[in-house]
Amino acid sequence: MSFFGLGPSSPASIYLLPLKAERPPPPHLLRRPWHMFRTILDPGSDVVLKWNRVFLVACLVALFLDPLYFYLMFMGGPACMSIDPGLGIIVTFFRTVADLFYLAHMVLKFRTAFVAPSSRVFGRGDLVRDPRQIAMRYLKKDFVLDLAAMLPLPQILIWFVIPAVSSSSANHTNNTLSMIVFIQYIPRFLLIFPLNERIVKATGVVTKDAWAGAAYNLLLYMLASHILGASWYLLSMERQYTCWLTECGKENGSMNMPMCNPSFLDCSNLELPERKAWMNATSVISSCDATSSGVKFNFGMFSDALTDEVVGATFMSKYFYCLWWGLRNLSSYGQNLTTSTYIGETSFAILICLVGLVLFALLIGNVQTYLQSSTVRREEWRVKTRDIEEWMRHRQLPPDLRDRVNRFVQYKWLATRGVNEDSILGSLPLDLRREIRRHLCLNLLLRVQFFSEMDDQLLDAICERLVLSLSTKDTYIVREGDPVNEMLFIIRGQLETSTTNGGRSGFFNSTTLRPGEFCGEELLTWALTPKPSINLPLSTQTVRALSEVEAFALQAEDLKFVANQFKRLHSKKLQHAFRFYSQQWRSWGASFIQTAWRRYVKKKLARELAKQESLYYSRESANAIPFNDNAPLLAEYADVGDSALGDTTESSIRLGTTILASKFAKNTKRGANQKLKRDDPASLINMNVPMLMMKPDEPDFSFTEDNVE
Repeated sequence: MSFFGLGPSSPASIYLLPLKAERPPPPHLLRRPWHMFRTILDPGSDVVLKWNRVFLVACLVALFLDPLYFYLMFMGGPACMSIDPGLGIIVTFFRTVADLFYLAHMVLKFRTAFVAPSSRVFGRGDLVRDPRQIAMRYLKKDFVLDLAAMLPLPQILIWFVIPAVSSSSANHTNNTLSMIVFIQYIPRFLLIFPLNERIVKATGVVTKDAWAGAAYNLLLYMLASHILGASWYLLSMERQYTCWLTECGKENGSMNMPMCNPSFLDCSNLELPERKAWMNATSVISSCDATSSGVKFNFGMFSDALTDEVVGATFMSKYFYCLWWGLRNLSSYGQNLTTSTYIGETSFAILICLVGLVLFALLIGNVQTYLQSSTVRREEWRVKTRDIEEWMRHRQLPPDLRDRVNRFVQYKWLATRGVNEDSILGSLPLDLRREIRRHLCLNLLLRVQFFSEMDDQLLDAICERLVLSLSTKDTYIVREGDPVNEMLFIIRGQLETSTTNGGRSGFFNSTTLRPGEFCGEELLTWALTPKPSINLPLSTQTVRALSEVEAFALQAEDLKFVANQFKRLHSKKLQHAFRFYSQQWRSWGASFIQTAWRRYVKKKLARELAKQESLYYSRESANAIPFNDNAPLLAEYADVGDSALGDTTESSIRLGTTILASKFAKNTKRGANQKLKRDDPASLINMNVPMLMMKPDEPDFSFTEDNVE
């Protein structure tokens, strides 16, 4: 049956056919997300290292949250204690989130390989990836500690145990909760040390930045102050409750007074008639008032909390006051504390003194270490600068040399920041060192047009052997006639090259080299010689820095090695590029063209002048000019015999030549007495042609017969 008039054989009906069902993916692909949880992780992998850092932050947050349970109890009324349910809900929620990180850390430990102890004889060792062995090792070693730190004991106590016990008072509930939090705080605190050790063992440091390391140690010190302040608040509340309970025990119903029931000290019984009647006649409040000077009960170091009414303030107010109290006494080792004879109070004061002494020493030492690590290079440079100054003063160097030395030291510090790059690269593998050299040098090296004609293999070989060369202003890198021991390729700055063409008098040529150009090409000629001499070539130029110059230097032995190992350096293409970009060849070419042009102009002017004077005197001789007896003889100036003048039937060309020679002699004698006029064409002929610059030595590019064109 057709659909909309289209039969089954209609061409258009193929678009209405059902699509072919795709093959379902294989089962192992469907299980891929779960398969990731069964993967054994390398303890040195990036995933494990990142997780350790995240878990370290989670542990610090958990250590911050647990002491907040100590702030739950507060004075909810006259002579009664209560628990803040809102604060309990907030703290419990965030603690549950922190407990999930502990649980995830336990799961991850079951899937993390470990290094077999027997394989640590050489190198890193062999990883054990058997899940059974990993699980057995973890259960025997760290499982109990991690489980004790992970259990949500405060949540179970608050939301399940305490509501089931109807007769529990606020003080009893707070004491039980504080004891459980304190007991579980010990494994959570001990868990920090192996975690910190694993991070340092894998990466070398906890934080890469020195300032972050100092902030990390300061954060640990603040965490200790936070714990101390919360404990002081909890003990203050306990001390206040102890006073109430002691005075309440004295009111036993004698002398027509209402009997004091300890349950009256709980704010849940605040509206009971018996308590109201007791409040009208009791002396518990006045006997436990820390603000009164006549109170017999000694509150000791906890009087500040009760005097300043910290126990009845809002949470933020009492938290920051307790944090300040803990930080102050931890930094002063508890020297300002005034304690009673109560053993628990004196023990707490002793603990403050010892912990403050240890933590403050660790804080100062670690912060100083981290801060010094950020300025160690600067301090080394300062000491080195001082030593150089003392040495120059001891050797009595002149002020100009001192200024040049100081400028160079300062410029080197700005360029390298005191880091020895060669020592860093020398400790790396060859392949990694080659990649770093290529990254650092290749883009700068390609600015030199001569290198843009080379292939990648040759460039890599040159990059491996390049060293950074720094030169300050007015520094002479090489002088004419000195041996050339390196070839410089300018990256930044300008150099001035000058030559006297081997010391010839009256010859001087000067040019400026800019970024992308090079000098010391005599070394390339020496390196390309099949059997180079032991002696280095002599420089034909004097090179001086016009400003601060950063350049790459290629030493003589390195250039010789590259020339011998790579045939590409002997190609005709590089030969033409070398001649084109070489400043020495450019100077020689300019000198050659200038000399040839002046010779051409001189010959051209001489021919024009000879032609014009020949025609002129030919016309004069045709007009039969009489012979002048006073005319100088040609023999006096041209050193020819009398026979040269005897023949009067010579052709007009010979006559013109004779007259031309006479004219040159007259001009020569006249030039001894007066200056030649600039508009006289004959004066250009008598000018000295400039001396041609010596042709540079041409490199031997004929390394093989089948050179690469």
